[in-house]
Amino acid sequence: MTDPQIALMMLGLFIFMVFLGFPIAFTLMAMGIGFGYYAYFDPSRMWRSYFRLDELASIWDSVSLWIDGLFNNRIFDLFINQTYTVMSNEVLTAVPLFLFMGYIVERANIVDRLFSTLNLASKRIPGSMGVAALITCALFATATGIVGAVVTLMGLLALPAMLKARYDPAFASGIICAGGTLGILIPPSIMLIVYAAASGVSIVKLYAGALLPGFTLVGLYLVYIVGRSILQPSAAPRPTDDEVPDVPIGRLLFLIATSFFPLAFLILSVLGSILFGLATPTEAASIGALGGMGLAIAYRAMTWQRLRESVYLTVRTTAMVCWLFVGSYVFSSVFSYLGGEQVISEFVTGLDLTPFQFLLLAQLIIFLLGWPLEWSEIIIIFVPIFLPLLAIFDIDPLFFGILVALNLQTSFLTPPMAMSAYYLKGIAPPEVKLTQIFTGVMPFLLMVFICMALMYAYPQIVYYLPERFYGH
Repeated sequence: MTDPQIALMMLGLFIFMVFLGFPIAFTLMAMGIGFGYYAYFDPSRMWRSYFRLDELASIWDSVSLWIDGLFNNRIFDLFINQTYTVMSNEVLTAVPLFLFMGYIVERANIVDRLFSTLNLASKRIPGSMGVAALITCALFATATGIVGAVVTLMGLLALPAMLKARYDPAFASGIICAGGTLGILIPPSIMLIVYAAASGVSIVKLYAGALLPGFTLVGLYLVYIVGRSILQPSAAPRPTDDEVPDVPIGRLLFLIATSFFPLAFLILSVLGSILFGLATPTEAASIGALGGMGLAIAYRAMTWQRLRESVYLTVRTTAMVCWLFVGSYVFSSVFSYLGGEQVISEFVTGLDLTPFQFLLLAQLIIFLLGWPLEWSEIIIIFVPIFLPLLAIFDIDPLFFGILVALNLQTSFLTPPMAMSAYYLKGIAPPEVKLTQIFTGVMPFLLMVFICMALMYAYPQIVYYLPERFYGH
C-alpha cells in the first residue's frame, strides 16, 4: 500500500473505532502514535548509536541501546511538542474560565426566578409560557454554553409548568430542546473559541459575526411559537389568572430588575468588553467567572459544595477538550504527512464544484457527523480537514465557522441521535414519550435550515458587525 492509501485507511479505521464506542481522544492519540511510528520509521536514525557499537560492547549495552532506539522515533517528539502547543494556546485559556462561569451560574438558582418573571411579563402574548421558556433557555444557554445542563434544568423547571398549563407535550418539549442548544452559537460561545483555536480565525470577529445569526435564529423560533399559538390555540392555551396571576407594574419591574437584568448585564459586560476591545477573551472570561460567583453570592446560593462541584466539572470538561486537541493535532499531522490531505484535496477539486456547492457538501457532511459525534469532536477532528480547502474555493473561514456553528444546532435536534431530546426524556414525566419530543423538535430543525438559507442568501448577516467594528 502507498502512504496516501494508508492515510485513508487510518481515517476509515478511526471512524470505525468511534462507532464501536472507544474514547475518541485516546483513540486519536493511539492511532496517531501507531501510524506515526510507521510514517516516521527510520532505522538508520533510530538505531544510529546501536549500529556504532564495536564488537567488544557488552550484551547489556547492546540491549539497552537497541531499546533506546525503539523509542527514538520522531512521533514521540511530535506528540510532546503538540501537547505543549495545545497547553500553551492562549485562545484555549478562555475555555475553563467560561466553563466555570457557566457551572457557577447554573448552580446560582437564577433560572427559576428568571422563568417565573418572564412568564409574568409575557402573559398577554400568545404562547406566553413558551416565549418565556425560550427566552430563559436562550439567556441561560448563552451564559453556560452547556446544552445538557440547560435542557435538563429547564426540563425540570419549565416543562411541568407548561404541561400543567395544558400545552401540547410535543410543542413544549420542542421549545426546551431547541432553546437549550442556542449557547453553541450565541456568544460568548465555547464552541467558537474551540473553532478559533483550530482555524486561527480571530475569536473577536467570530463573536461579532455570530451575534446577528444567533438573534435571527431566536427570532425565527419566537415567530414559530407565537404563530402556532395563534393558529392552533389548543397547543398553547392562554394562562388563567390562577396559573399566572396579574401583578402590579411596580412589582413586575422589581422582579425583572432582580432576576433578568443581573444575568443579562453579566453576559453583556463580558461580550461587550470583548467586542469593543476593552479586554481579551481570556480577561473577559475572568470577569465573567468572577461575576458568576458574585451572582451566586448575591442570590445566597454559593456554598462550598457547589463551588467544589463547579471546579471539578470545569476541570473535567477542560481536560476533555485539551486531550481532544492533542489527539487531533497528532492524528492530523500524521495524516497529512502520509499524504491524506492531498488525496482529499485532489478528490474535492476534481469534482469541479462551485463554492456554493462545496459549502453545501461540507455542511451536509457536518450535519451527518452530528448524529454520532459531539460538537467538540466535529470541530477539533473533522473541520480541520475542510479548512485547507476553503482557500481553493475562496471561502472566508469566518463565514464557514458561523455556518458550522449554526449547523451544529441540528446535531442536538435531529432524530434518531438528537441528544437534547434524550436529555429531556431522562427527566420528563413518564407520559411524555420520546416520539413526542422528536415530533416537537422537527419544526425548530426547519427554522435552523431557514436561518442557514438566509445566511447563504444574505452573507451580510454574518459580516455586518465584524465590518462595523473592525473594518473589512
